[in-house]
Amino acid sequence: MSPGDEHDYRPTDRGGRTDDPYSTLGGTRQTRTRLPDSDAGHPQARRPARNSRSLVMIVGVVVLLIAAIAFANRGGGSDDDASPGAKGRRSTGSAPTAATGTKPVQGKNGTIASGFAHDEQGAQSAAANYAVALGSAEMFTKESRHRILDTVYSPEAADELRAPQDLAYSTEFLGRLGLDPEGNAPKGSTFISRTVPVGTKVLAFDKDTAEVAVWYTGLIGMSGQDSTKPVSTTWKTWTAQLSWLEGDWKVTSASESDGPAPVPGDVAASQSDTISKAVEEYGGFTYAR
Repeated sequence: MSPGDEHDYRPTDRGGRTDDPYSTLGGTRQTRTRLPDSDAGHPQARRPARNSRSLVMIVGVVVLLIAAIAFANRGGGSDDDASPGAKGRRSTGSAPTAATGTKPVQGKNGTIASGFAHDEQGAQSAAANYAVALGSAEMFTKESRHRILDTVYSPEAADELRAPQDLAYSTEFLGRLGLDPEGNAPKGSTFISRTVPVGTKVLAFDKDTAEVAVWYTGLIGMSGQDSTKPVSTTWKTWTAQLSWLEGDWKVTSASESDGPAPVPGDVAASQSDTISKAVEEYGGFTYAR
């Protein structure tokens, strides 16, 4: 289900030839020795200098590659080394899918991640995880819906949304999905609603406020032998306005639009019981930039 019913940054590693201890590699530094002339009229030819530039440059490239791999893979130290909002992280251009290595969250508030970094990465991680919570099947029962709203939104926004959301998830609406008035699926059926973020993008950021868009695909429908609402997919973009409140990012307002949607693939739809089993066996993720 849609979250309403979420960028770019990455750290830039220091580097470059002037910073590398092996940056002097590549010069031959060879020494030439001239032998004494054997005859004034027939000077003896110099001994040809052996050019080792190619070999040295190959060795230099290999050494630099090894150093780069070691630098990229470092990070097996303490949690403090990978703490959220670590100093020295900068935003440069786009970062389509690259992981940054910054620890995404400190803990969880119930089943929802919390303790996000006070930076652009933290805002993106918060938006992605909040989109998952707002698009979950738990939104279709009143008690769990209120808990999600209180966790994801600021106190003021949650208070304003509670009643309208209860009206939106009306008995009529739930009935169209095959659910009873309490939001429960009939016996022998499994109601499925999942949001799967594909990517996030920072539209605006200013220390304690952020606007983040989450592009996601969703699963929604009833899996069961007698279901008239089979599980289908959706593609949407959820845009959230976030504020830093009491040590974490909270949503103050949000909007949603359709797409971008790819061309459907040619994979045949699975049987209803296969979908139900997959939902039971495959858990979700904590999303981070």
